[in-house]
Amino acid sequence: MSLSTLQTVDGLALAGRTWLVDGRPRAAVVLAHGFSASKDEADVVRVAGALQAAGFDVVSYDARGHGASEGECTLGDLERHDVAAAVDAARLLSDRVVLVGASMGAIAVLRHAADDREISGVVSVSSPVAWRVPRTARSLLAAGVTRTSIGRRFVARHQKLRIAARWTNPEPPGRLASRITAPLAVVHGQRDRFISPREAVELYSEAAGPCRLELVPHMGHAFDGVAVPVIVDCVDWCLARNDHTG
Repeated sequence: MSLSTLQTVDGLALAGRTWLVDGRPRAAVVLAHGFSASKDEADVVRVAGALQAAGFDVVSYDARGHGASEGECTLGDLERHDVAAAVDAARLLSDRVVLVGASMGAIAVLRHAADDREISGVVSVSSPVAWRVPRTARSLLAAGVTRTSIGRRFVARHQKLRIAARWTNPEPPGRLASRITAPLAVVHGQRDRFISPREAVELYSEAAGPCRLELVPHMGHAFDGVAVPVIVDCVDWCLARNDHTG
């Protein structure tokens, strides 16, 4: 592993990390973590290591407002610039780049891929399809943390996570999927208590290009360990479908 700094087009410095294979990689993967996570979180590192073992170079980073990166978290909206900075770095490693993102990171990679026709594929993990708050304890708590000043002050103090005060109500993930022409794999846990698996089915139905749906038994939310082999297989599928359709 090696550390690096990524620069976004809106002027932020992001703390990055790469996992490189020996020799020529099969492709490069941009790995985007979820809300309140980081490039150094054990679940993220596990996915990165599995992708590296499968022959892929991996570029990950602390999203804006997280960890050692500058800026404020916008819950997947301006995070598209974070993804773009990582894609620029990944394209120095390979001309084939696949995006993998979980939860907030999934929203960010979908947002980037909707406008980048050169992406070789997208693996969305635990993404919502629309902007609605499920009536579960975890979802209501997350809304309180991100959409109230008290909640934002709490996470800034206790988790060193900086959240933007303004919710921009951007284009929802379902609409983004309808604009993505690259192969899209939708991965979701059947035991996700934060975002219902039904949203994955809806997201899959919105896809414009080749799409694959994986509802993983015993998987919870985001980069759950049981999903790692599925994620690696979905990256392979994206590249194979891209070769076929290209």
